[in-house]
Amino acid sequence: MKLFESYNMGPYPLRNRVVMAPMTRNRADNAGVLPNYAADYYEQRAGAGLIITEATQPSASGRGYQGTPGIHDETQEAQWKRVAEAVHSRGGTIFLQLMHTGRIGHTSLLPDTNPLLAPSAVRAKMKVADAKGVEWEAEEPRAMTEGEVLRVIDDFVQAAARAVRAGIDGVELHGANGYLLHQFLSHGTNQRTDTFGGSARGRSEFVVRLVERVAEIIGPERVGLRISPGGQFNDMRGLDDDETYLELIDRINPAGIAYLHTLRRRSTPLHIQLRQKWSTTFIMNTGYHGASDRDSLEAILASGDADLVSVGRYFISNPDLVERWQLDLSISEWDEDTLYSGGPRGLIDYPAATN
Repeated sequence: MKLFESYNMGPYPLRNRVVMAPMTRNRADNAGVLPNYAADYYEQRAGAGLIITEATQPSASGRGYQGTPGIHDETQEAQWKRVAEAVHSRGGTIFLQLMHTGRIGHTSLLPDTNPLLAPSAVRAKMKVADAKGVEWEAEEPRAMTEGEVLRVIDDFVQAAARAVRAGIDGVELHGANGYLLHQFLSHGTNQRTDTFGGSARGRSEFVVRLVERVAEIIGPERVGLRISPGGQFNDMRGLDDDETYLELIDRINPAGIAYLHTLRRRSTPLHIQLRQKWSTTFIMNTGYHGASDRDSLEAILASGDADLVSVGRYFISNPDLVERWQLDLSISEWDEDTLYSGGPRGLIDYPAATN
């Protein structure tokens, strides 16, 4: 099966074509520092061809949830170094996902002097949790100044450099699921009339500059981009247009970054157009676990619609997922109650099938 074939993603020889998708697990402390056992979690899953880590804020002002890790200080960096060493000890490859949440979050989670920032002052029609876990109607963010936009790009660049210094193989820039990059790409959340809005080119400008700057500092082979055109998460229903994504891909393709990681869209086949345009590795995510069984993913690879396929929740309860699929072993279900709870339970206590 193509799922189990090796694949060269630029300089990275991957042992198979199964990617562990980024999944928020909320085990970091209030300072954004991962616990020591996070290294065990990722090491257990190093049989994936590529691991993409949980979403990680590039700055304190990019935090939108309790329990998410950061990589903007030395203590955080040290814990990510433990993770990188653990994955590499088993021959794995790992990219760290960088995410700024933009309008999705609550000011109580930010440093005292920081407002909730977004491309435009467009409130999300949803509830968000504050620093104590209490839910509120989302706050109205403040539109970012051009200077603030450039400072956020600098934050991403510095975080990417820290990740590489920690031994992480590369970074994935999170441009999906209604977070900051997606907010810039969307005509519904980006109502700017300056360089960073007003047209498909303007809406793509922030992500283009971000990709180019990060690639310049750490090397394009160390950079991936995640997008979800047409995704509805975080109040993004009906707020995307194909023109912006086609413009984005045309503009970043020359940078030669490691990969494009996209959600498969069912309403229109935009992902097929993106696949045809894209010049390096193309990763497909099916968007929900019911379509992430082995045969469905094999069909995506066999059709040539993607080079790699990413899988989320099955990796939570099956640390040896690829081996289980290879040997036709049973697949374990995950415990919903521990997906986002603190502590090692529900994180590192799922056994491998062959133990």
